[in-house]
Amino acid sequence: MTNSQTVYDRVLSGRTWEEFCDKLKETGKVILDPKAPATELDRAEGWRYLTRLTRIALDMMLENADPDFPNFYSASHETAKIGADNPDNIYQNATIDGGRDYVIRGTRGTVPYISFATRANRYSIDGTMPFTGEIDTDRLKVSDDGSFEILLSQTKPDSGNWLQQAPDSTMVIVRQTFLDRDSEIPAQMTIARVDGPKHPSPLSAERLDRALMSAAAFVDGTARTFVGWTEFFRHQPNKLPALDQEMFQKAGGDPNIYYVHGYWDLKADEALVINTKVPECAFWNFQLDNYWMESLDYRYQKIHVNKKNAKYNTDGSITIVVAAKDSGVGNFIDTSGHRTGTMLLRWISAKDHPIPETKVVKLSSLG
Repeated sequence: MTNSQTVYDRVLSGRTWEEFCDKLKETGKVILDPKAPATELDRAEGWRYLTRLTRIALDMMLENADPDFPNFYSASHETAKIGADNPDNIYQNATIDGGRDYVIRGTRGTVPYISFATRANRYSIDGTMPFTGEIDTDRLKVSDDGSFEILLSQTKPDSGNWLQQAPDSTMVIVRQTFLDRDSEIPAQMTIARVDGPKHPSPLSAERLDRALMSAAAFVDGTARTFVGWTEFFRHQPNKLPALDQEMFQKAGGDPNIYYVHGYWDLKADEALVINTKVPECAFWNFQLDNYWMESLDYRYQKIHVNKKNAKYNTDGSITIVVAAKDSGVGNFIDTSGHRTGTMLLRWISAKDHPIPETKVVKLSSLG
C-alpha cells in the first residue's frame, strides 16, 4: 500500500480525526500539571486557552495553509492569544513557501510602527519560529499617495522594498503597533504569489491529514513552550530581570523589540510597585498576563499602559502599580481577579534597555 493510499484510508475511516482529538486530549495534561495554578479562574482560563490555540491552529494549518493562495489572518487578537500578545498590536499572518516569490501591496495609514518579518514556523515541531528576514517602518518606502509594495523573495531586487526569504521560510508576520487605537489608522494590505496558479486545487485527503496533525502538534507545542517560559520566569518572582533575548527571538519576537518578561505573585492585600527610567525609543508598553501568557482582557480592564497614555514622574521615569485595587498612585494595572501570572515590559527601537526596580508592598501603604 502506498503512502497516499494510507492517508486516503486514514481520512475515509475517520482515523485522522480520532488521532487529532486524541492529541488534543493529551495536551490537556499541560493544564493539569501540578505546577500550574489550580484556582477556578486559572483552570477555566487554561481550558479556554486550549480552545483558542485550536482555533488559531486550524486557521493556520488548514484554512489559510495554501502557499499558492496566501491571505492575511490574525493569529493573536482579543479572543485568541499567544505568548504575551501585545494589547497595542494588530497581528497579521500569511502562509508562504520560501522557494516562491510574493508581493505585499497596501496603504500605510497612520499607525506609528509596522514591521514585516518572514519566519520558519516550527511551533508544531519544537516551539520555535526562526527569523529569516525583516523590514520595518524606518526602511519601508512609501509613495506620496500612502501606498507601498514589498517583494518577498530569496534574491534582492535592484530597487524597491524587499523582504528576504530563506528556503525554509513558511510564514509572514506583520505587527502594527498603536499608541492610540481611537485616533490612528491601521495599514491595509494584501499578499499574493507572483506568477502563481489561477485556482486552488480541491481539498485532498493528504492535505487534510497533514493539516489536522500539524494543528494538533501546534496546540501541544505552543502550550508547552509558554508554560515552560512561565516556570522559567517563576524562579525570580515579582522581578523584571534582564534575560537572553535569543530565547524570545527564536519564538517569533520582533528583532527591534527588547523584551523584559517576569512572573508576579501577589496576595489580595499586596501591590507590586515597578519603577523604571524610560529610554529614548519609538514605543514602550507594559502589560499583565495570566499564567498561560495570555494578555488579560484589555477590552474591559486596565491591564496595560504605553508610551502615550502613561503618567510620568517629574524626572521622566514611570511608576507602575500592579494590584487588585487602584490606590491612585502611579499607573494602575488591574490583576483582574488573578493572584499570579506573567508580565512584560517591551522597548521598541530603544537607545538602551533599563531594567526596572520592583518591590512588593501592602496595598494599604499606598495612596
